[in-house]
Amino acid sequence: MRKLLNSLYILDETAWLTLDGENIVCKCEDNEKFRMPFSNIEDIYCFSYFGCSPALMGKCAEYGISLSFFSPGGKFLARVTGKTKGNILLRKAQFEQFASPNLLMIQNTVAAKLSNTRHLIKRSMRDNPQLDSDGMLSKCIEYLESGIEHVYEMRDTETIMGVEGSCAKAYFNIFDRLILHQKKDFYLTSRTKRPPLDPVNAVLSFLYTIMTSAYTSALESVGLDSCYGFYHALRPGRSSLACDLVEETRCIVERLTITMINLKKLSIKDFEKQESGAVMLNKDGKKKVLTAWQEKKRTTIIHPYLNEKIPLGLLPFVQSALLAKHIRGEINEYPCYLLK
Repeated sequence: MRKLLNSLYILDETAWLTLDGENIVCKCEDNEKFRMPFSNIEDIYCFSYFGCSPALMGKCAEYGISLSFFSPGGKFLARVTGKTKGNILLRKAQFEQFASPNLLMIQNTVAAKLSNTRHLIKRSMRDNPQLDSDGMLSKCIEYLESGIEHVYEMRDTETIMGVEGSCAKAYFNIFDRLILHQKKDFYLTSRTKRPPLDPVNAVLSFLYTIMTSAYTSALESVGLDSCYGFYHALRPGRSSLACDLVEETRCIVERLTITMINLKKLSIKDFEKQESGAVMLNKDGKKKVLTAWQEKKRTTIIHPYLNEKIPLGLLPFVQSALLAKHIRGEINEYPCYLLK
């Protein structure tokens, strides 16, 4: 089993990463802030326009350490990786299988997303029964269950996307009810992405981006092409296959967002509003969210297919390995991640 190492997040906009032997060195305005050995690092996320030295990028590529660059606001910019890994025959099989729509895989992916969303709502109702005093959450659950059934009746990607979209709208219509505290500052009337227009959407978008980058690294580590997916449309620069697999686990991000707000680990002071109307996490807010995310990654789960305990942070690698096994023909179906 792969070992879960640390992720390094660089949030200071003046930070410059460089190389010193086998160590990563972070400097801010020519002053050394810290250094750490490569042996402790799994991946690096740099929210700084200054970036890092070519020597460091080369060492990261050599050691297989994913290096992702974001704007200070959290927009994904670029990613540095080493040589393509894995057997060319695996990627050839991936291209051949995904060249035409894999209806069952698409159905299973959307059904898993809706099922895990239903699980999140049920858990919230179990913890706080008063949330469903008017029956709106129960109606949403029924709608999601109906959506799961309808997904398997559809015979093309477009209609499945329509079912998914209507279910997502129903879910985010009741999402605000799951926020119990700080209601004056934290509310969600609809899902807004580019850009996020309120603090809740800002946290969701930020964590979705981090999760997608993690899946991109995981897919490439097992030899798959992260850009060639089976559900999301192919676009230059988009990791479509990573976006496909993220659908199963969006609920993890959503649950963490709700928990941080309800436990008051975030406040309105952790956000800034731009002239365009976009709402973004500020430096302190990013630190709080990333700290909570790292803690979440260390929690142990029992994988429903493997029936083994793994750290949550290894889930992208496990799912990527299972997908590779399916493409190679070692297992009949790709087992989506399902909460129980």
